[in-house]
Amino acid sequence: MQRGIPGAQGLDHVGFTVPDLDEAEKFLTEVLGATLIYTLGAKRSEDDWMNVHIGVHPRTAIREIRFYRLGNGSNLEVFQYDAAEPQARQPRNSDIGGHHLAIYVDDMDEAVAYLHSYGLEVMGEPTASGQSAEGQRWVYFRSPWGMQFELVSFPGGKAYEREARLHLWHPGRPAE
Repeated sequence: MQRGIPGAQGLDHVGFTVPDLDEAEKFLTEVLGATLIYTLGAKRSEDDWMNVHIGVHPRTAIREIRFYRLGNGSNLEVFQYDAAEPQARQPRNSDIGGHHLAIYVDDMDEAVAYLHSYGLEVMGEPTASGQSAEGQRWVYFRSPWGMQFELVSFPGGKAYEREARLHLWHPGRPAE
């Protein structure tokens, strides 16, 4: 019996909303190294299309959407809305819908120094993982609008890989 969505191949993109697309683009392209691929213009509706299809207030409008490619990982779909209702604060990881985007780096210390050179908030020092993730180091940081990102590095692999038949996908080895 088949498990999962028929024909599903993997994660195509991660979508998120920002307060200022130009600020986000500067961060995504200059700091993270993403490449802008294309944009979509405004979308608004006088009926309930926005609520039915996107789950937002019917009078909310999409100002613009920009699509980026980030290395060998997933694509990014970045929205700026003109919200018809007050907007909620940025969710914390512990909130329902809380999230972060993790970026694999080869050299954690070099990457952290790079983030500091941009004046970004790096949340503490890199942490060494234990148990099945031993061999990995990680640290969170914030975008200029407060969204959490993570740097993660495990150049020698993780402990679970020594005996596991199947490994997690690795952005440094996308064909494996």
